[in-house]
Amino acid sequence: MATPDFIRDLRTSIGRQLLWLPGVSAVVFDDRGRVLLGKRVDTGGWSVIGGIPEPGEQPAETAVREVYEETAVRCVPEAVVLIETMPPTHYPNGDVCQFMDVTLRCRAVGGEARVNDDESLEVGWFAVDALPELQEYALSRIKRALEPGPTWFQGMGEDPGTPQG
Repeated sequence: MATPDFIRDLRTSIGRQLLWLPGVSAVVFDDRGRVLLGKRVDTGGWSVIGGIPEPGEQPAETAVREVYEETAVRCVPEAVVLIETMPPTHYPNGDVCQFMDVTLRCRAVGGEARVNDDESLEVGWFAVDALPELQEYALSRIKRALEPGPTWFQGMGEDPGTPQG
């Protein structure tokens, strides 16, 4: 994902130290049950679509914006499926970020999937039983988006109502 201007501005003040940020992942399904994935420029791997909210932007707005910006697909958020604090990410330039990710299940409502910005090498629809190689990050989000039930909170076990102890 491209670094938003507000983060570049913050980095001029805080340097490379840990920056706590919100993140939004969108697991988008079409009417055939296929999932939308993008092949990322930065890693060369396939993943779900996601990004960083602009200041004041709601997670659902971020999902809709990021999906369109990266893939030209229009979508509607349907449910929050996962909220998870990710481990810190160390970037090659020395920056360190830690993301609180909100994952939303979304439904495609228009547009044709294509590379729509400079963050993706490819985009495409994939049957859930024929996914390309994905990191656990993306696989777990797709799995959670396919499950019925309440939002899953990392650290709360399989039953969100049962505390870990």
